[in-house]
Amino acid sequence: MPSVTSSDGTVIAYTSTGAGPGLILVPGALAVAADFAPLADALSDAFAVHVIERRGRGDSGPQGEDYSITRECEDLRAVRSATGAALIFGHSFGGLVTLEEAIGDSGVRHLAVYEPGVSIDGSVPIGWAERCGAELDAGKPLDAFVTFVQGVNPQSAGRAPRSMLKMILRFAIRGAEREQKFRLLRGTIREHAEAARLDGTARRYQQISARILLISGADRAGHRPAHALAESLPTARMLSLKKCDHFAPEKRPQLIAEHLKAAFADA
Repeated sequence: MPSVTSSDGTVIAYTSTGAGPGLILVPGALAVAADFAPLADALSDAFAVHVIERRGRGDSGPQGEDYSITRECEDLRAVRSATGAALIFGHSFGGLVTLEEAIGDSGVRHLAVYEPGVSIDGSVPIGWAERCGAELDAGKPLDAFVTFVQGVNPQSAGRAPRSMLKMILRFAIRGAEREQKFRLLRGTIREHAEAARLDGTARRYQQISARILLISGADRAGHRPAHALAESLPTARMLSLKKCDHFAPEKRPQLIAEHLKAAFADA
């Protein structure tokens, strides 16, 4: 993987494929660059696609003691500088990083975010973090993961018995995928803490000069923060996709690629 050095000296790796206008993909929490390889491949016939390996993952350096959203933006800026990419797509927490990086930056021409991790009226809860960290310290990653799942989904998983969730998760997430999620969970606590810290600041994104596409899955009530964000960004375009959940960029890469190609067609 090629790499760049971020402002604080941290090495940030990324993958590259395809040819055309430069497009950077920014994965979310608990995801690594390899998880976005199918999406990158689906876009590679139209773009030079670069998938950032966010800090704390793979060949990139650690989050660091002074971790913050600012560091994430500096990492993204370093990859943009190295690749010349002016298009960005971010998913979940990667969508938050994308929006933060684009504030006041005229070099970003067009961006798209899928269910960005923007906290609006407490939509990114953080009350679960202390218990999750303590369970990780005690060597109980499955318990910690259950605490995380219940904490970020209080209206659904939060109401289910922990014993039942543990049984479900044992069978639903296995092998390398489980190990990856357990490995990234401690860093995910810090990422969610940053998202929660920025609660109520979404109107700052009105400073973004780039065109914005907000994408949401249409399952159940859709992604409420994305729709609320659209209301505060009158120039942004909102797209709701039927039969898509929060993980569509990984589960349905061809569909997401199709919409990104249409959105970035004039690049």
